[in-house]
Amino acid sequence: MNFFAYLFQDRRANRGNFKAQLVLFMFRLVNAINRYMLLKVIFFPYLMFYRFFVEWSLGIELPRKLRAGKNLVFYHGQGLVVNYGTIIGENCVLRNGVTIGHKKLADGTHSRCPQIGNNVDIGANVCIIGDITIGDNVVIGAGAVVVKSIPPNSTAVGNPARVLEKKAEAANLTKDINGQ
Repeated sequence: MNFFAYLFQDRRANRGNFKAQLVLFMFRLVNAINRYMLLKVIFFPYLMFYRFFVEWSLGIELPRKLRAGKNLVFYHGQGLVVNYGTIIGENCVLRNGVTIGHKKLADGTHSRCPQIGNNVDIGANVCIIGDITIGDNVVIGAGAVVVKSIPPNSTAVGNPARVLEKKAEAANLTKDINGQ
């Protein structure tokens, strides 16, 4: 992927949402700069501007070390906090008030951060913490507190989050009811 394609990889997914397009462009640029020590020195003022503008002014914490797949989408963005150790797959949606990161363990150390699969839709005010995995094609309902891994192709809601249904099972149930 060329450099400009890398910078604009989230633009189409955020069509009509200029704020998200701008923030994600700035995130991809700071993410690219972070890969090379010389660039970090040269672009130090930009790194500080990013931190001030995006994190402090807009209230969107997407750290420069965060690993996020293409077509990342966010709506509103206010209060969005993602720990730099988190791994986010492709085509994921984050809404306002989402917190994703490690948790403090009983011995005072911190756990690893969550790994989020592809095509995950995370509702408003969701908290995902700890060394857990969110599978591909998962929907997490608004206000859920996720502290355990969620299997692929499922929907999770509540505090603590519980899996309501697996999408494949729901499709099979519909087939059984309709007799097909």
